[in-house]
Amino acid sequence: MQRWNRRPDGSTWGDYGADDELGRLNLLTEEKVLQAVREVRVGKVFCLSLPLDLPGGNVLNPRRHPPVLSPTDRNGHPNVNFAVRREDATAVDVLNDDQVTLTLQYSTQWDGLSHVGALFDTQGDGAERLVYYNGYEAGVDILGGDDPAASSGCCPPGGSYARKLGIDNYARKGMQGRGVMVDLAQALGMRRTLVDHTVLQEVMRDQNVTVEPGDMLVLRTGFAEAIVRMAGNPDHAALEQVGAVLDGADAALLDWIGASGIAAICADNYAVEAYPARTAGPGRSILPLHHHCLFKLGVPLAELWYLEELADWLRAHDRTRFLLTAPPLRLPGAVGSPVTPVATV
Repeated sequence: MQRWNRRPDGSTWGDYGADDELGRLNLLTEEKVLQAVREVRVGKVFCLSLPLDLPGGNVLNPRRHPPVLSPTDRNGHPNVNFAVRREDATAVDVLNDDQVTLTLQYSTQWDGLSHVGALFDTQGDGAERLVYYNGYEAGVDILGGDDPAASSGCCPPGGSYARKLGIDNYARKGMQGRGVMVDLAQALGMRRTLVDHTVLQEVMRDQNVTVEPGDMLVLRTGFAEAIVRMAGNPDHAALEQVGAVLDGADAALLDWIGASGIAAICADNYAVEAYPARTAGPGRSILPLHHHCLFKLGVPLAELWYLEELADWLRAHDRTRFLLTAPPLRLPGAVGSPVTPVATV
């Protein structure tokens, strides 16, 4: 049986090949990388990651927890500040070797295309299946979960593994290209603002921002800056009032994302879009922008990037474009990853 006989309206399923796992990252071509490199004029570099122990706690998402560092074990002893003389009386070395328990989408991150799927009738037989971009299926391609079929042949009990659409596809691609900044915080202020297609286009015109196919759209809202100011003790109620969020329920905005050819959307906020969304009724998505980008178009989303210093520099130099390098961890089977993006101008 073919993986799918019908695809969602407006999707790119099959456009880049029957077995494609990259979606619009296919537009990050060699020429696109060269375009990005030509944006480097002074050699200044910006780190676009939060410290990975921020936001702090788990008030933004009770299922995601800050990283926990610990030493590896060395013959029953913690392998930190370990004097090798304990094993070899002639040695002067002191060793440290650590490990981490890490929620992969806790802080600055990429969402993999396997992060969000949908119930969809891929065969046209009236049966909804749990599927992901390009028709990859739960229990076949994405393993794990309560359903025994989804866990069959997976991994240790309670484990999970993305055989297809794993985040390591982004890493192999390289995730390097031209970033284009839209400074929503500068245009709209730091208060929570719902950004639809009309508002986004107005800001882009005012800031003289042009995006072309294969560009990575970078949205500064000020949310990550508020996270930094809270210094590991986030105030959830206050953060609910901070920064612009895209209106995933606005059909015109979704149509523009499809028509623009952008390869990815990177934001400094949590979820990129408003949550809960202004969607209602049977067949709705609670995250319509994620549904449109990850499930239908294959457009990666990034969250909780730190953009203030880059945005200030670009504005001071009347620029909006830069070389963006942002590979995730090359971790096979993972559906998301921390990332330390670097912008070069």
